[in-house]
Amino acid sequence: MPKQSDSRVMPYTAQQMYDLVADVQRYPEFLPWNAAARIRSRDEMPDGSTVMLADLVISFKVFRERFGSRVVLWPERKHVDTEYLDGPFKYLKSTWDFKDVDGGCQVDFFVDFEFKNPILQGVVGAVFNEAMRRIVKAFQDRAQSLYGPATV
Repeated sequence: MPKQSDSRVMPYTAQQMYDLVADVQRYPEFLPWNAAARIRSRDEMPDGSTVMLADLVISFKVFRERFGSRVVLWPERKHVDTEYLDGPFKYLKSTWDFKDVDGGCQVDFFVDFEFKNPILQGVVGAVFNEAMRRIVKAFQDRAQSLYGPATV
């Protein structure tokens, strides 16, 4: 089903980009099709990770769906894992990795998902690449609005 990976160097630090992605409750402020976000729980784990259970509401055309995710933040590694808990998907998995490099940070993103509803899957499938481009751009634009033009 729809899979997307993206890798690019951004003119910000790995810490800045990690912090932006880890701030899930702010997604409705800048991500397209994200109408609401709620953190159900947030637990600091003995291994140094933080586990959040989060609800996001996606709104696309006539569809409006809530889904739950388990988000694992690895601050030392600057890595984020997300897996689906409940809602309109058959499955959803995504990862983010951030690494400082000359000129900024390397951002690696991967997402794989499938909706339960074949109509919604068809609608999203038809515009998937454009949707992913807009989401990546939204994160870039958010970084610029938070951190200004190139900070590295």
